[in-house]
Amino acid sequence: MKHVSVIVRGRVQGVGFRFETRAQAERMGVSGWVRNRGDGSVEALLEGEDGAVEALLAWMEHGPAGAAVDAVDSAPAGPSGATGFEIRGTS
Repeated sequence: MKHVSVIVRGRVQGVGFRFETRAQAERMGVSGWVRNRGDGSVEALLEGEDGAVEALLAWMEHGPAGAAVDAVDSAPAGPSGATGFEIRGTS
């Protein structure tokens, strides 16, 4: 199992990034959450099989139509025990 904390920078708010991230995560079997941050970036915690998390990270490199991703920074994270994938409020 892989556990990753992610920050996505660029034009990633107001383009459906969180909703599409949840849809992709559910399709790939990845648990965790996603939320907007006050600085205009998107933050996420991803948990799942290595290949599924890597595939979601690869998708996050471009995001949904309308997004313009400048950077995806990820770091190992501890397990949160998340079940399912949720959209959280802005941090």
